Amino acid sequence: MIVAIDVGNSRLKWGVHHAGGWLDSGVLATADVAWLSEAADEWPADSPVVICNVAGAAVGETLSTLLAPRHTRITFLHPSAAACGVRNSYDCPAQLGADRWAALIGARAMVAEACLVVSAGTATTIDLLDADGLFRGGLILPGFDLMRMALANHTAQLPFVEGAFQREPRNTQDAIASGCLQAQLGAIERTYTIIAGQPGARCLLTGGAAGRLVRHLKIPCQLVDNLILDGLARFAASP
Repeated sequence: MIVAIDVGNSRLKWGVHHAGGWLDSGVLATADVAWLSEAADEWPADSPVVICNVAGAAVGETLSTLLAPRHTRITFLHPSAAACGVRNSYDCPAQLGADRWAALIGARAMVAEACLVVSAGTATTIDLLDADGLFRGGLILPGFDLMRMALANHTAQLPFVEGAFQREPRNTQDAIASGCLQAQLGAIERTYTIIAGQPGARCLLTGGAAGRLVRHLKIPCQLVDNLILDGLARFAASP
């Protein structure tokens, strides 16, 4: 069995993986990382743990301290030049986000064709993966809620409120929601044109805001709930 933990800026997801599937999983706010101890007490003792952490060193240290009494094999995923059939073309491979690297590994395990890997959370990342496993580069932009928050925090008359997506918004709430969503969709669809002509190309979406995006995209796309956890489990099981 393998325990995989994905620590994002806002949320922490975990799962217990065995024989190609997830036996158990859960989510909590990253700020509540200490509460993970309650779930960890139920995990198989001394099972290997693999962690993707983009929430900072302090959170990583908290996790290590929390898990050490019952798990002696704790690994933090760090991007490298190559792993699990994925090659990293970043100018400095180690500077790629661990979450992006895990998602690319998970995507490569799912599909053999070219794909666009989108993780929609606090930030939205949009990464290109060729059919031969080459990560060609990608984008980072503020996520949907972060875009709305930026408008609310830095303008005098644009509030942080819920609105509905409309193609022709006629009120401020809908204009904000639609504008921020169109920015996300446009970045994804424009990047997808790079691989659109390749056989079987598709877009894989994961993250808390992925469901909001997938229903509006005009490209072949697939929602994947645990793509980063899948990548972590594959990495942990690799030779």
